[in-house]
Amino acid sequence: MTLLYLDYNCFQRSFDDPTQIRIQIKALACQEIFTRVEQQADLELIWSFMHQDETILCPFPDRKIEALRLARLCQHKIGPEQAIYDIVNPVDYVREE
Repeated sequence: MTLLYLDYNCFQRSFDDPTQIRIQIKALACQEIFTRVEQQADLELIWSFMHQDETILCPFPDRKIEALRLARLCQHKIGPEQAIYDIVNPVDYVREE
């Protein structure tokens, strides 16, 4: 089994400018990866909490929907480590009036 962590732009690649040959090739490569995963090939994908954050912040509904659809293909979900939660603890951000 091959485990892949794709950069977030792979989940958005189908929306890039198709008039550029380089973009067409990258879009085809990304689509091939997702197709192989859908066909139960010996390939598994990772979805991280950073992918999730970027999707939530995406201002384009069609892109967000596609990223979330592709996220369902990811068999491995990786969340933040406890150290990250400790850094963003709301108690740390209490303002003094």
